[in-house]
Amino acid sequence: MRFSYHFEPNQGWMNDPNGLCFYKGQYHAFFQYNPYAPQWDTMHWGHAVSEDLIHWTQIETALYPDQPYEDEGGCFSGSALEKDGALHLFYTSVSHKMGQTQSVATSRDGLHFEKHPNNPIIPRGPYCTPEGRNPDFRDPKVFEAFGKYCMVVGSCEGTVGQVLLYTSDDLVNWQHERVLYASDAFGGTLECPDLFPLGDKWVLMFSAMKPKVASTVFVIGDFDGHTFTPEAETYSEFGTDFYAPQSFSHPDGRRILIGWFYHWGKELPTGATTAGALSIPRELSLKDGRICNYPVAEARHLLTESSPYVKITGTTVAVFGLDGKEVFRKDLKGINGLEEIEKADILFDTKAVEIFINEGLISLSQWLI
Repeated sequence: MRFSYHFEPNQGWMNDPNGLCFYKGQYHAFFQYNPYAPQWDTMHWGHAVSEDLIHWTQIETALYPDQPYEDEGGCFSGSALEKDGALHLFYTSVSHKMGQTQSVATSRDGLHFEKHPNNPIIPRGPYCTPEGRNPDFRDPKVFEAFGKYCMVVGSCEGTVGQVLLYTSDDLVNWQHERVLYASDAFGGTLECPDLFPLGDKWVLMFSAMKPKVASTVFVIGDFDGHTFTPEAETYSEFGTDFYAPQSFSHPDGRRILIGWFYHWGKELPTGATTAGALSIPRELSLKDGRICNYPVAEARHLLTESSPYVKITGTTVAVFGLDGKEVFRKDLKGINGLEEIEKADILFDTKAVEIFINEGLISLSQWLI
């Protein structure tokens, strides 16, 4: 039973969306991928393209773990950036000898990628000890700002999660600048960091491994190209099937977010040949100091005001599976200042729902099987 308008691979396992971008007239979504079985294993980068952000076509796998510096975990998560007409994919390469390092592959057609001869371009994190006590150094997100290229990378120091900042003039030679953000509130490594402007602020987004819900954290603040000054921490997504989102800037200026629509440890239905999907693309906005995420305009014709799988009573939302059993329940009162549910938009697709409360003040992503 496949989705109608959520992307899922033709076969195998997928998790984090990577390298989201608009390039040569198409939307590109790369993703963590095991093409051989519906379970996590040595990672590849799968690749899908779309003309409208809703209907996706899987094409040739973009990155295979075929280098010595990828001989353990493969090609972990990362991002994409266009420069001088070429598309550059930045990713974490994982090997027995060097651990987690950062590498880059480049394409002129958006289809075929050549890995840089100087990979890994960042051989080891400044806080990764030779003894391997702190091996986490992954998920580079690259962007251009203040006349230079910036990269944020997730790491940790003991139980203190960190986001590290690197800068470059040429996308190959990178300088470690500083620990951009650190917190011991999330149980370790801050995965899939993303730093982007939204309205008149900057937002640092990352995923926390410890909580099952509210694992996507948005920290609103200011960034001057060197220092990030946090002002407020906020959350938008409270379902159990949403993790590791990444954002990109649409050519029309919208900030669009796509997340991994699944969760670790989810039991596969009997006979399943695929696992994991992408959430519906969502537009981010900043309203009254809070992050809202709401389906992109291209998807709003799919929204309905009711569903047999969703019951709302007061400020409580309950979700029922395809078998009629309750799979999720949460009272939203007080979350993000919510006093009442004024509007609920539901996006149902075959075996899952995404629910958007008060135009994205709160979202709930939930599989029904």
